Amino acid sequence: MTHPAEPIGVNFVCQGNICRSPMAEAVFQNRVNQAGFTPLFLVDSSAVGEWHLGQRPHPGTQAVLKENKVPLNPEKRAKLLRAADFSRYTFILAIDQETASDIQFRYGHKVKRLMEFAPEGMPLDVPDPYYDHKFPLVYELVNAACEGLLNHIRSVEKF
Repeated sequence: MTHPAEPIGVNFVCQGNICRSPMAEAVFQNRVNQAGFTPLFLVDSSAVGEWHLGQRPHPGTQAVLKENKVPLNPEKRAKLLRAADFSRYTFILAIDQETASDIQFRYGHKVKRLMEFAPEGMPLDVPDPYYDHKFPLVYELVNAACEGLLNHIRSVEKF
C-alpha cells in the first residue's frame, strides 16, 4: 500500500457553511478515521456566502450527526472559501449547482459536485435544509456520496 506524500485535501463548499458542507466534512472525516486513513487527509468545509461567518453548524446538522454517531469538530465555525484554497485542497466539492456556479464565477475554477460520487440514480444536488429542516435526507445523501468519494480517492491513490 502506497501513501500520498502530502495529505489529500478535501474541502466541501455550500452557501453558508452551517448546514450541508459541515455535515459533509464531519461525515467524510468520520469515514476517513474509521478506515484508518486520518493522517492521509486534510478535511474541511467552507462557504461562498458571508451570511453565517463565525457561526457554529446549524442545530439540525448537529442533531443529525449526533443521532448517527458522527463526531463534529467542536471548533468548527463557518468560514469563507478563499482563492488560496485551490492550491491547498486536491478536491473542492460543491454541494449543489448553485454553489458550483458561484465558485466558477468568483474564483474562475470549475469544480465537481459532491453528489457526482454518489450511487447512480441519486440527485446531483443536496437540497438546503435551512428552511425545510430535512436534515435526515441531507445526511442520507451526503453519507452515500462520501462513501463513493472515499472509494474513488482510494482507487486513484492506490491505498
